[in-house]
Amino acid sequence: MIDRYTRPEMARIWTDEYRFEKMLQVELLASEALVRRKKIPAAALAQIRAKARIDVPRIREIEKDVHHDVIAFVTQVGETIGAEARYLHFGLTSSDVLDTALAVQMVEAMDLLLKDLGLLQQTVGALARAHQKTLMIGRSHGIHGEPITFGFKVAGWYSELNRAKGRLLRAKDVAAFGKLSGAMGTFAHLDPSVEEYVCRKLGLRSEPAATQVVPRDRHAEVLCQLAVVAAGLERIATEIRHLQRTEVLEVEEPFSKDQKGSSAMPHKRNPIACENICGLARLIRGHAVAALENVALWHERDISHSSVERVILPDATLLLDFMIMRLNNVLRGLVVYPANMKRNMLKTVELIASQRLLLALVDKGLGRDEAYRKIQGHAMKTWENGASFRQLVASDAVIKSHLNKSDIARAFDPDYYVRHVKDTFKRVGL
Repeated sequence: MIDRYTRPEMARIWTDEYRFEKMLQVELLASEALVRRKKIPAAALAQIRAKARIDVPRIREIEKDVHHDVIAFVTQVGETIGAEARYLHFGLTSSDVLDTALAVQMVEAMDLLLKDLGLLQQTVGALARAHQKTLMIGRSHGIHGEPITFGFKVAGWYSELNRAKGRLLRAKDVAAFGKLSGAMGTFAHLDPSVEEYVCRKLGLRSEPAATQVVPRDRHAEVLCQLAVVAAGLERIATEIRHLQRTEVLEVEEPFSKDQKGSSAMPHKRNPIACENICGLARLIRGHAVAALENVALWHERDISHSSVERVILPDATLLLDFMIMRLNNVLRGLVVYPANMKRNMLKTVELIASQRLLLALVDKGLGRDEAYRKIQGHAMKTWENGASFRQLVASDAVIKSHLNKSDIARAFDPDYYVRHVKDTFKRVGL
């Protein structure tokens, strides 16, 4: 991923240096397990542990000749060890080391993303509580519906982040499988206890039925979960973009003192951070598709997946890490305009009572279809010529025969909706 969308903590997990360190850790733990089974001498392991070092430039130099990164890695580490290097990689195949180390990297990436989400959810929770009673219009199809509160809207985001955490936990769980079962996955040259020992030490589980590789449906599921989480962030960012439109202007993402919105128009304040989040979500969806393409490998393995994973796994986790923290910054500094929310709601302040009037009429004995037609007829006159919906309703003989003035007044009270927001807050844990 380009530096523009990369944060250091996640980037560290995907460096070559860190990957080779994890691969060496797998090799050392495998040697430990082999000592316990008396397959290699304990003294050899002591020397391997004391001398083994990673030299990434040297690995790359060797790889130019051998065209195999794991052989280059084993060769370079062997150069630092000496004669005891003959016990390194004993009974292993490349994917034993690569896939098990990759599982560790994926688990660590999920842990960091979960930490990020925790911070974002704190921000969202505080925003929801601050605006629990801030009245605004709810919209469906982009058209005014009934009143909600801004806090109610944000509570929906909070709930979505709960689901996002669940998805990342599932992704972590499905990724946390290693394998040290040898060339075809048959344990022909290594006892299963070696795999069990290494995986347990690394906080992983053993792949129940590996081929030469860990099956790639696991990696595809991880990427799909990341794509769904990214889509949830995109939903929030898209909502902010809509609410920031000039014609609406109910919220606005932060705009710093020296920030400029347009090279041509000095007045512009654009929702660029939220637009950026929406764009990056598209990239992660693309990576999920690539991961699904990786599932069908030839026979016990091929390496068509390898080149793809070198891009999509670092990129997807780096992008999601960046997106979460960018959205956190937006919401921490979000500017909310309650007066604009009230002004926008007043554009259809009377029409928003239509459902309450409908239900009140049905409750008082009028047939639903007749009640609907009565209310809709008056509402359409208001849409078309700006007539007072309330006056039309109040002067309708059929409606007056079923509803008294108090019934009608209650239907037009927007605070009614504020009082019902608390139920949603309880359900989502706010």
